[in-house]
Amino acid sequence: MGQNLTPPPGDGGDHILPVDLKAALEERYLSYALSTITQRALPDVRDGLKPVHRRIIHAMSEMGIRPNSAFKKCARIVGDVIGKFHPHGDQSVYDALVRLAQDFSQRYPLVDGQGNFGNIDGDNAAAYRYTEARMTDVTALLLEGIEQDAVDFRPTYNEEDDEPVVLPGAFPNLLANGSSGIAVGMATSIPPHNAHELCDAALHLIKHPDATVEKLVEFVPGPDLPTGGIIIDSRESIIESYKTGRGGFRVRARWETEDLGRGGYQIVVTEIPFQVQKSRLIEKIAELLIARKLPLLEDVRDESAEDIRIVLVPKSRTVDATLLMESLFKLTELESRLPLNMNVLSMGRVPKVMALNEVLVEWLAHRKDVLIRRSRFRLAAIDRRLEILGGLLVAYLNIDEVIRIIREEDEPKPVMMERWSLTDIQVEAILNMRLRALRKLEEIEIRTEHDTLTKEKADIEALLASDEKQWQTVAWEIQEVKKQFAKATELGRRRTQFAEAPEADVEAIQQAMIEKEPITVVVSQKGWIRALKGHMSDTSGLTFKEGDGPKLAFPAQTTDKLLLVTTGGKAYTLGADKLPGGRGHGEPVRIMVDMENDQDILTAFVHDPSRKLILASTAGNGFVVAESEMVANTRKGKQIMNVSMPDEARLVVPVSGDHVAVVGENRKLLVFPLAQLPEMTRGKGVRLQRYKDGGISDVKCFAMADGLSWEDSAGRSFTRSKDELAEWMGDRASAGRLVPKGFPRSGKFSG
Repeated sequence: MGQNLTPPPGDGGDHILPVDLKAALEERYLSYALSTITQRALPDVRDGLKPVHRRIIHAMSEMGIRPNSAFKKCARIVGDVIGKFHPHGDQSVYDALVRLAQDFSQRYPLVDGQGNFGNIDGDNAAAYRYTEARMTDVTALLLEGIEQDAVDFRPTYNEEDDEPVVLPGAFPNLLANGSSGIAVGMATSIPPHNAHELCDAALHLIKHPDATVEKLVEFVPGPDLPTGGIIIDSRESIIESYKTGRGGFRVRARWETEDLGRGGYQIVVTEIPFQVQKSRLIEKIAELLIARKLPLLEDVRDESAEDIRIVLVPKSRTVDATLLMESLFKLTELESRLPLNMNVLSMGRVPKVMALNEVLVEWLAHRKDVLIRRSRFRLAAIDRRLEILGGLLVAYLNIDEVIRIIREEDEPKPVMMERWSLTDIQVEAILNMRLRALRKLEEIEIRTEHDTLTKEKADIEALLASDEKQWQTVAWEIQEVKKQFAKATELGRRRTQFAEAPEADVEAIQQAMIEKEPITVVVSQKGWIRALKGHMSDTSGLTFKEGDGPKLAFPAQTTDKLLLVTTGGKAYTLGADKLPGGRGHGEPVRIMVDMENDQDILTAFVHDPSRKLILASTAGNGFVVAESEMVANTRKGKQIMNVSMPDEARLVVPVSGDHVAVVGENRKLLVFPLAQLPEMTRGKGVRLQRYKDGGISDVKCFAMADGLSWEDSAGRSFTRSKDELAEWMGDRASAGRLVPKGFPRSGKFSG
């Protein structure tokens, strides 16, 4: 038995080291967080790639899969990636590879895929044993110069191979293809852009390194998404996003109307926002249709083949297409927000949020660095070749002597080195020379090559010595990329356009989202509310909970807003379409709004923004308020009348005519001009009538020309003309006189 069964030394210690748990966890979590940030989720600003994508490209390069070579099975590529460079799950690597090939995910795909690589409906790609791939021209640009010591290499995870730390990146990949990832405590999200525009901006930056973001946005007006669409942000907000590196873009689907003849039409959507699954989008629209949230829409159909074609059929030919689309933009992903968070690895190490100009400046610095490294590599190669050519020339000039030494000497090498003071390398080259190379012609070729290389060497040395020349070369390289991906080409043309969102009436859009139906709103004394279908003239047959009864019922439409006023002087707004149905007893209003427990519902009615109301409290204070000022957009409601117990809001009366009649619980009536009441948005109000004891009973607005009328309990109507009211006329806040004969016992103007 080879196992060591001896017990630990018997010094009583069990060799366990105490560790501070907090410190241990912090250290481990920090290293995990850092590796997630640098080795997984954030792209490098220089080549715009995360490690998994870089390794996929490097593996393809190692396998010799170039843009013009044959396709190779994805299984082989994935196998190489996880076997040599990226020891993670094959599925995650294949998913990353698939994404690089999808022309609806990548603006400039890095992989040319053959087979099923998924689609915009969100269907998955075929398994990697079926699909094949090779590089695209973009990938070839990213790798350009990698074998010329353009970038650093590091050992792979098992130190058997080497892998590049970053790719040379002759293509502005970070911004052109975008990126998104979630690390620990930070995330990145960069939408794709147009390569032609990025090259223009970079060329401008070479000439003017201090160019502002405002200037660069003239070249790069905004993202250019693979799926097209329309960006509806203002220029200011786009500039702000690029300045800070954080923000977002609102993208809408592209649509047009198709004339069906005889005044009919249908809407056709041809481009949808980036990263929206078409099938899910259509499902959502269909769900909203079934839930009757889209009253203007009749039907939705997916007629897409290779290109996108979603057909929206309006309810009738009179429906306004813009209004229908605005309601869809509000409710569905036909409009979506693309976040911008340019959180990238600067210098390949430091995660930070960068502005547009900083990202481009760092890419340019990398390109210059690559140029210098490639030039030095070429220079070293030229030096080696010139040394060999020098030796070969010596041999040609003394060919007979060289042949004699080789034939006669046991060790020709040291003899030749000493004879013509040649180096080891030069002698090796001479000894390895073919006999057929001894022609006269060969000498001329060597001299020509020597001259050419000497000239190239001088050029490279001049380049390395001059900063200006280096930038000129970088600019020339960028010009070449710009030509390859110019807007005139199919791949390079701009797909996403810019537009202002049409100014649609918010109210009209809200209405367009609700099916218009007649309802009857019923409120009980205990504050339960419900909506019954249709307009009911007789509500006497309604049932209520034990100990509860009817308080008020009124007709409305589902598109209406309802105003609720409480005894505490607060106004709440409810959407008529949001009310519980009339099957049961409804729901307590207190569930829907935040009402204080000691307050009750005073009244509820359909909101009419053109009306004004008189609010009056028990103590006889009141004022006029415009109904449009009473709308509250939150559950908390809006305080309109300031009252404190025991005083509370008592009456809400529509304003009409030019005079106000107020009657107190002491049965005294006062009539005064409406003009004496102030209009306010909130307050305690002014005194309407003075009382020794008791409070207000009722208020009515009327036109003096028509006289003041009331009904008694038997339903008979009485009207008093201007002259007959003379003794009750007075100023606001006086006591008034006892009501005229025939005034109802209830003290109300209506029975």
